[in-house]
Amino acid sequence: MADVVDYKIYGDDLQLVEVELDPGEGVRGEAGTMTYMDGEVEMATGTGGGLLKGLKRAVTGESFFITSFTNNGSDKARVGFAAPYPGKIMPLDLGSLGGTFLCQKDSFLCAANGVEIEVAFTKRIGAGLFGGEGFILQRLEGDGMAFMHAGGTLIERELAAGETLRVDTGCVVGFAPSVDYDIQMVGGFTNSLFGGEGLFLTRLTGPGKIYIQSLPFSRLADRIEAGLKSQTGESTGVSGIGGDILKGLISGNK
Repeated sequence: MADVVDYKIYGDDLQLVEVELDPGEGVRGEAGTMTYMDGEVEMATGTGGGLLKGLKRAVTGESFFITSFTNNGSDKARVGFAAPYPGKIMPLDLGSLGGTFLCQKDSFLCAANGVEIEVAFTKRIGAGLFGGEGFILQRLEGDGMAFMHAGGTLIERELAAGETLRVDTGCVVGFAPSVDYDIQMVGGFTNSLFGGEGLFLTRLTGPGKIYIQSLPFSRLADRIEAGLKSQTGESTGVSGIGGDILKGLISGNK
């Protein structure tokens, strides 16, 4: 059973979630996301359940290590976790969502102790071959609070049974396990070559809840790089101060 934690989200486009811990309670965060913690909180970094679990997280694009924060004091204590780039922090009450939720490989931010983060492979071979960011997903399991991060604006949709929504693959943040997930080729020769949306879209079919982000980090990085190229006239790579900033952002999200 997961710890029951309170929380508060600060900010608008560059958000931070502050988790309040009772004595003995804890929260686990992705390595490098903690911003501050009260003096009574003890930090411990490990694989979160053995070498295999660490390797599984590394496969999904997350850090091999995960850090636990436990309140060892006699009063309430707080820990703050910051989003890695502009966007929204999304609280998930896994208990009310049936105990399981699937999310993109780099969207997990933190969760109450007792919530497990596992690897979830897609159901269809087509999704694995053409899904891009969607090839490997994370599965959050438990009955406590978990927090995900989405780039740009966050859209929540509840799909009815049989209702279908086609989404740019990188814009899918997460969805309930009841949602069917597959990859569909963009129709039409002109659309495929000049539509600017890639050759494939993710098809989500209800019933179930889905979350979509308007600006995934990969798209943000591409737009910054394209802007730098137009400024410098260079045809490959990025350079200068802007290039150093972009490279630092990319390396920090690996």
